[in-house]
Amino acid sequence: MAFGILQDTHMELVPGTGKSFFMLSSNTAAMNDQSDIPREYEQVPREYLKHGTGRLSHVLLVPQPSDSPNDPLNWSIWKKDAVLVIVGLSAAVVGAFGPMLSPGFVQIAGELHISVNTLSQATAWLILTIGLSLFLANPVAKVLGRRPVFIVAVVIMFATSIWGALAKDYDSFLASRIVSGFGMAPYEVLVQCTIGDLYFVHQRATRIAAWNLFLLCGIAGGSLISGYIIQDIGWKWTFGICAILFGIFCFLVILFVPETAYIRPPVQSRFPIAAQATDSEKIDIGVGQKEVSSSPPATMEEKHRYLQTIRFSTGNRYSDAPFWKILIRPVVIFWYPAVLWAFLVYGTTLTWIVVFSVVNASIFTVAPYNFTVSQVGLISLSPFVMTIIGEVVAGPLNDYICLALTKRNHGIYEPEFRLVLMFPVLILGVVGFFGFGACVHYQTHWIGPVLTFGFANMSMAFASGCVFGYVIDSYEDLSEEAFVAINARNLLTFGLTYFVNDWLEKDGVLAVFNVLGGVFIAVTMLTVPLWVFGKRIRSAVARNEPLTKFMKD
Repeated sequence: MAFGILQDTHMELVPGTGKSFFMLSSNTAAMNDQSDIPREYEQVPREYLKHGTGRLSHVLLVPQPSDSPNDPLNWSIWKKDAVLVIVGLSAAVVGAFGPMLSPGFVQIAGELHISVNTLSQATAWLILTIGLSLFLANPVAKVLGRRPVFIVAVVIMFATSIWGALAKDYDSFLASRIVSGFGMAPYEVLVQCTIGDLYFVHQRATRIAAWNLFLLCGIAGGSLISGYIIQDIGWKWTFGICAILFGIFCFLVILFVPETAYIRPPVQSRFPIAAQATDSEKIDIGVGQKEVSSSPPATMEEKHRYLQTIRFSTGNRYSDAPFWKILIRPVVIFWYPAVLWAFLVYGTTLTWIVVFSVVNASIFTVAPYNFTVSQVGLISLSPFVMTIIGEVVAGPLNDYICLALTKRNHGIYEPEFRLVLMFPVLILGVVGFFGFGACVHYQTHWIGPVLTFGFANMSMAFASGCVFGYVIDSYEDLSEEAFVAINARNLLTFGLTYFVNDWLEKDGVLAVFNVLGGVFIAVTMLTVPLWVFGKRIRSAVARNEPLTKFMKD
């Protein structure tokens, strides 16, 4: 038992276990144990396996990159990070696009001659569209690649931003919001998948944190800026500015975001000579490894020219599975315990944070606060700053904890090591959700609810690295399907945002946020049994042959 994680007795190597990065020094006896090497690498002598460089020279690269210059894992780090920055900034504006009208809900509802609750329901319908269209965006990206979906998505966002700016009535406004959901959906799942395409396991938590920083800062920062836009030049200019930004992103995505999906042959097939020598000469993998004179075959693939990389599509099919099967796999993987846990944690935390945006105008534009529209927008300064702090700390800290625990665990990595930071998630969320309700109810100084709003967002910054890091490491080859299942949380968000203003008016802010806080505690505490039984659960799923066949064939 490693740190309370129950060991499995049915499989020698449980999926996810050892699927990591830390290798002990060559003079350590534990190197004789092959369980710290991913199973697909067991038949390849370590002299052929690729490692990190510099201070990470002890790190076994997972996944193992091919020798092709076109393999995204072999791209320079600046090229990888440039792709992440472009899609991350796009995701930030997408994140702002949903709640950007919230500071002016009261004013906009008056101009459109509707109630505040009806206006908040428009946001709910947008969220529902996102949730449903995820199930279409994923299989298309799985089959055709990420690039075509990103291009179509950013063009949709550009067009619907113009539409929203020109809308003359509520029906046109609502239609523009609903259609924009089809463009927003890919950013809910494909950015994480792109991170999996580009980066090795030991690099991912920091990049996931960077993506989440873009997304959450977009959500918070969008409201911060839009308050002034709505007050000074009108709410339609929030769409106008988004149109300008998405126009720029159309240019950047088309010219500088190549396809990141890649068909990489299995490790053994890349080293047939080495594998044969291992089989025939019984070479030990570890201390005293016998040298093999044969070297891996060199690749003959030429590096793609720039114009080849900016084609709309590579023409490759990245999955041999039938489209219908890819379409329903997210529904199946939703019931994997790890994915269901991720859905509950990510879904409730992010949904509760969306609730803040929906109700802030109703709370802060009346007594005792009497904020203006721009001041309601300024409330988002707290989550904006707290999110940045949280992401800057959480991503690197998550990777550091995993490296440290793997080292103490004799070089064997467990995905459960990603869950350590759920403890600060619990503390921050309790302060955020319960504190906000209490501060507003007892009419404290405005600094109280504003700060607790920030703490709730910081909890999301820590939670995202745990959730997506754990799922990627546990089910890397099914990460797209898992992300779709997790982001089905939009259906939960739709339900709550649809009626939350009525609920708030009926029961009061204290009761509403006490319920939200209580559910948050219950969901977060599910991390404890997942930590203890997670390895056995992963084994049970892997040993279910009909399920495995359906999900991977």
